[in-house]
This record gives sequence, structure tokens and C-alpha cells, in this order.
Amino acid sequence: DPNDFLRGFKLLLAPNGLITFEFPDVMQLIQRCEFDTIYHEHFMYLSLLSAEALLRRNGLKVVRVDTLATHGGSLRLYARHDSWDGPIDTSVAGFRAKEAAAGLHTLEAYQKFPKKVAALKRRLLSLLIDIKDAGKTIAGYGAPAKGNTLLNYCGIGMDMIDFTVDRNTWKHGQYLPGTRIPILPVSAMDERRPDYVLILPWNLKDEIVANMAHISDWGGRFILPIPEPVIL
Repeated sequence: DPNDFLRGFKLLLAPNGLITFEFPDVMQLIQRCEFDTIYHEHFMYLSLLSAEALLRRNGLKVVRVDTLATHGGSLRLYARHDSWDGPIDTSVAGFRAKEAAAGLHTLEAYQKFPKKVAALKRRLLSLLIDIKDAGKTIAGYGAPAKGNTLLNYCGIGMDMIDFTVDRNTWKHGQYLPGTRIPILPVSAMDERRPDYVLILPWNLKDEIVANMAHISDWGGRFILPIPEPVIL
């Protein structure tokens, strides 16, 4: 219950206190087709416009907005009591205008999203099918919740992905939910030398590519599924 949640903050906040909230940015989620960010641990996907409405309803107001790279794009809002008469950072009006320009105050922007997701699914499947038809092998990197959303929605199983690896030892010897793709230690990548590696936690792309750059020694290449399926 977001209203009950925010009423609690209203009660706890000192007269000149400052609260911060951080959550995935729905504007970037839509624009970059980050549908796999939507899964059971995340109950709400907020814009500044919707968050402001919630806060206003419960006696609070946004005084600053930061944009972050976390989860493929997140917002950090700073809020105070609605009676606070100090300055409002220019970031609030600026980001509010961006969201309005993106149509986030209308249903149309959200109604177009499923079509974009379905089109991305087709492009990713087409890329993977071409690779498999060429007789190449594909492994996954990571076993994140977002990766399971991606694989299950796209219908990508062991006919496409031979295995995935993860640094979390608690996941070793287990299987990805739904697809039943085995989760192995990262060392399996060097042992099996796949031709392509599909990066499932794409928001950590730079770190993963840097840590696993040596796959190029055997001609291995990375595949990035989102925001656009590409071979790196």
C-alpha cells in the first residue's frame, strides 16, 4: 500500500528532514525496452510524475531528482514536507518536462510498450537462430532474475543456450527456473569455450566484458540482448 507507506514517512520525518527514494526509471525502461527489469521482486514502476502524485497525496513534495545508471536507469528522488518553503532544485522541473515530452502522462506511451517488447523478442530469437544454424555454441553469463524473465518470455531454452555461469557459488549445480538451463562455475567458460556468450545481467555489461575479455583468445564474442540484440 504505497499511500500507507508514505504516510509513515510523513510521520517520521523531522520538520526540516529530507527523505530519498530510489527506484527503476520507467521512462528509460520503456525507451530502452528493458522489459526484463519487470519481475516479482519489483512491485511498482514509477515515473517522476506518478511519484509526485503519490507524495503530494500524502503531504510530501519532491525537491530534487537524480538520474542513476543502476538497473539500466533509476531515479533518486529527494522529498520534504509539503509545508517546506525552501528552494526546489531545477532538476525537478527539467525531468518533469522530459517525462511529459515522452508522453508518460498518457496511456499511449504504455500501450506501445508491449509491441516494442515483442519486436525485440523476434530480433533476439532471429540472431540466436542464425548463430545456432551456423553450428556455433552459445552460453549464458549470469543467473539473475532479469535473465530468467528474458529467457522465459522469449522461449529460449537448452536448444539455444548450453549452460550459464555465475559467480555465486550457491547457484552452482542448480538450474534456471522454467528453462532448466544448468548453472555452472565461471571456470566452465574456459573449459567449454563457447563461440558466443549471452550476457543476461546486461546492466553489468562493462564489468562482465572486462572480466571475461579473454574469451576472444578462442574467438568467443559477447551478445547483448537489451536495449538492442547485438554481437559485441
